[in-house]
Amino acid sequence: MILRGIKIKIKEDMKRDFFKISRKKQRIESLNERREDPFLVQEGKYDFRGLKDSFYYADWTESSFLSDPGQKEIVSRSFDFRRLRPLSAIFIFFITLVLFRVFWLQIIKHDYYLSLSEDNRLRAEIIEAQRGIIYTNDMKPLVRNKANFVLYLKPMELPRDELLRDNLFREISSVLDGDGEGSEKQNEKENSRLGSLEIIGDKESFYKLKEAVSGIRLGSLESYQPLFVADNIDYDKAMLIAIKLHDWPGVFLSNKIRREYLSPLATSSPLILGEDSLSHILGYTGKISPADLENLGPEYQTIDYIGKMGIEYSWEKELKGLPGKKNIEVDALGRQKKIINEVPAFDGYNLQLSIDSALQEKIEEVAKAYLEKANLHRASIIAINPNNGEIMAMVSLPAYNNNLFAKGISQEEYSDLLNNPDRPLFNRSISGEFPSGSTIKPVFAAGALQEGVINENTSFLSNGGLRIGEWFFPDWKAGGHGQTNVRKAIAWSVNTFFYYIGGGYGDFRGLGIDGLVKYAKLFGLGQITGVDLPGERSGFVPTAEWKQEIKGEPWYIGDTYHFSIGQGDLIVTPLQVANYTAALANGGTLYQPHLVSRLLDSGNSLVKEIKPKIIASNLVDQDKMKIVREGMRETVTAGSARSLSILPVSAAGKTGTAQWSTKKEPHAWFIGFAPYDQPKIALAVLVEEGVEGSAIAVPIAKDVLNWYFSFNANQPTASSSNIIN
Repeated sequence: MILRGIKIKIKEDMKRDFFKISRKKQRIESLNERREDPFLVQEGKYDFRGLKDSFYYADWTESSFLSDPGQKEIVSRSFDFRRLRPLSAIFIFFITLVLFRVFWLQIIKHDYYLSLSEDNRLRAEIIEAQRGIIYTNDMKPLVRNKANFVLYLKPMELPRDELLRDNLFREISSVLDGDGEGSEKQNEKENSRLGSLEIIGDKESFYKLKEAVSGIRLGSLESYQPLFVADNIDYDKAMLIAIKLHDWPGVFLSNKIRREYLSPLATSSPLILGEDSLSHILGYTGKISPADLENLGPEYQTIDYIGKMGIEYSWEKELKGLPGKKNIEVDALGRQKKIINEVPAFDGYNLQLSIDSALQEKIEEVAKAYLEKANLHRASIIAINPNNGEIMAMVSLPAYNNNLFAKGISQEEYSDLLNNPDRPLFNRSISGEFPSGSTIKPVFAAGALQEGVINENTSFLSNGGLRIGEWFFPDWKAGGHGQTNVRKAIAWSVNTFFYYIGGGYGDFRGLGIDGLVKYAKLFGLGQITGVDLPGERSGFVPTAEWKQEIKGEPWYIGDTYHFSIGQGDLIVTPLQVANYTAALANGGTLYQPHLVSRLLDSGNSLVKEIKPKIIASNLVDQDKMKIVREGMRETVTAGSARSLSILPVSAAGKTGTAQWSTKKEPHAWFIGFAPYDQPKIALAVLVEEGVEGSAIAVPIAKDVLNWYFSFNANQPTASSSNIIN
């Protein structure tokens, strides 16, 4: 056994010596090879001082000495950093993103996230500003503010547990849809029904709440924004909700403003609610839409109410005011501990309109009476102060009750208004577009006089009309009006005269289409007036170029003849007609019509007076305008509006009959102003399908003007500074 062990040991020693000699021989051979280049590192496996061996290849370079051959070779290495360039670019990019994110959070969004953190212990309450009141010219209120309890959520503050949140929604739903008894009594009712196997399902409002919240991601900006639940909550339910708010996390009750629109009738002292033409002037307020929120700016919230139509819309910024803010320190249960700071609200400005409430009501009363008698429904009557452009009255019939919209109109009520063929929601005074009929003739007469086409003595024979080839262009009177000058032509609305001055005839050259277009636009047609109401239309003034481009037809002489008497493709709005009537009344100054005359503070002290804005002045020379005005005066004394001669003051005017359909009756027009020498009021009356201006429009004007100057007999006349002599 001992010998056997010695033999094994000898064999192992011999094997070990053999491997040592082999390894030494390999090293010597390797060193001999390297003598040609002692700094060359051959491909191989090396020990890096305790690091794991790794394989390095020829693209690594030697930067160290080899140690004693008897020891392990120790190698250091250097790297080609050009290989890191793509990686460094990526690294720099991500570092930049991180720095930008830090900048965005710390600098740009600092205030926002600071406010979020403060909400952990502070509660910000909005102090509602009172919306401004709208008054008539004699300071009769047209609106009043009423409490409107609005319920809303802040999704981020709602319970995170779905069961707790659902129970909260059930309680809210129970109060809103119930009779105000509260959740405890409701649960009692449900439990009693369960005993009789009657199962009560969740209410519809419960599912609406769940659906509204389900689409909001917690932590998003939207989750911190108010989420509308309900408005116009009655007082009893609002008080019940107010009691429960401490137990309802994330639920808030706000007292917003709801408008109530009034009708200050001249014949009665109390203010009443009801349907009247002021609805088109005032408009109404409604809950803000997402589009409105984006356009109006950061001072508005998702639960705010804004003007949607009329003055409420166009003067929204002035009426709204600026809300205040109160920061309250609260405890863990959300109960108020103390007020940290408070910024008071700034109430909206009150608006004083130029509307004469008595005149507005009288015009509406008279117009409705004549319409009912003639079985008609649609009309527009506008009264303007010709000395400053203030709108004294604007009646559009039929009207609607804007309180329906203010309190929240039902789908059925809204459908009834939309489906009404008379379109009561439509403000035809500023948005309706109609042929002007003969009301345009004084404008073209002024243009012909100004351009020297005619003078005050120029006359043409009216024998029933003009014939051009196979076409005949008639007078309204069979057989014509005989020899006619400009004054008679205006007074009796003689078509033949205006065919001549418009398109010419034979050797006589008229204004032509270009001249007619020039004076139509000079007096404000084909463009908006700029009245402070939304929805105004511009009408349309046709040109030869337009007809060729749109209809593919040349402009014919017949087109010019039609244009010269207010027919064809020329369309106007009642406000445009009233405005150029005011310019004829004052001698040639075209004002921008407006409804708001003064801005007042909450105590009704004057803040700003809205000064008259002149669009154009000296439209034609005064001597030319005087001739036109005399023709309009003759309309009342001897022409188509002779019934106005009984007025207590001298008046001037022009009738018009506007054909627009071969199947329906023409529209009836009248324009006029009074007193003739010192005009205080300019009037435009349009009755849709009223047949003839002298038949219905003139009687309306007569009754209105007769009442106005009898009612205002003791009031001082207008200043002579803006009066035509």
